[in-house]
Amino acid sequence: MTYRVMTVCTGNICRSPMAEIVLRDRFEAAGLGDLVVVDSSGVSDEEHGNPVDRRARSVLAAHGYPTGDGHRAHRVTATELTSRDLLLPATAQHARALRRLAPAEVADRIVMLRRFDPAAPVVGPGEPEHVLDIDDPWYGGMQDFEDCLAQIEAAADGVVAHVRAALSTATP
Repeated sequence: MTYRVMTVCTGNICRSPMAEIVLRDRFEAAGLGDLVVVDSSGVSDEEHGNPVDRRARSVLAAHGYPTGDGHRAHRVTATELTSRDLLLPATAQHARALRRLAPAEVADRIVMLRRFDPAAPVVGPGEPEHVLDIDDPWYGGMQDFEDCLAQIEAAADGVVAHVRAALSTATP
């Protein structure tokens, strides 16, 4: 069984590809690299075809992550949503966009990325999810990209544990 994870942000050049790269690294380290496929997309097509932002690549490289040149930004489609087991939006706005696009049976697969960070605020049903937003580093400096990466890394092990549990209960 292959488990499919998609990270989502606005233009698919900063937060979501950073999360994609970090999660791939963590799944590999956990011995799940052959069972889990991670990709990313955006809710907007404003950056369509563009590579990962150079500042994001720089921060990832400084932390030892591979930053291959193959990424090209694209906008998420309804078809992609139905073919993913877990959708990880970076912000509440991204989550709302995904819920509008997704068929009803996909709604429970849309989980804010920072929900997997044990130090993040606990948000109950009906409470505003925006407290779990990963700030957009695009308009800031290198420290904003460092902060973004730290938030992604803080959630990554929780995502791996969640997927590991899902795989262990899946029927072959």
